[in-house]
Amino acid sequence: MKIWKRAAGAVILFFAVLYGGDYVLVRLRTVYPRLGKGLDSVKMYRLYAIPLKSGKLEYDVDPQQPEVAVPCVRSLFPHMGYQPCWYLQRNSDKPIPMAIMPIARP
Repeated sequence: MKIWKRAAGAVILFFAVLYGGDYVLVRLRTVYPRLGKGLDSVKMYRLYAIPLKSGKLEYDVDPQQPEVAVPCVRSLFPHMGYQPCWYLQRNSDKPIPMAIMPIARP
């Protein structure tokens, strides 16, 4: 039982050091731009997945704002309220699911 507690403590310590180092690196990059960009943006296309009554999906591009530049942080983990750029790039082509809400009539 003692070895499991030490192993769990080592794993928690490893991830705490990894997260802290990642945060310090992002802060250094935002203060000193010569180290690399700390913040960036990812271009995302707003594609809606609209369910039809037949059970199929219809895909439509947002007519008012088809492209959006989403700010992100260049790190492994989310920091300062921004998602990591690698995560946004990976999910930039996924459609936004829409739902049809029934209208309540009095």
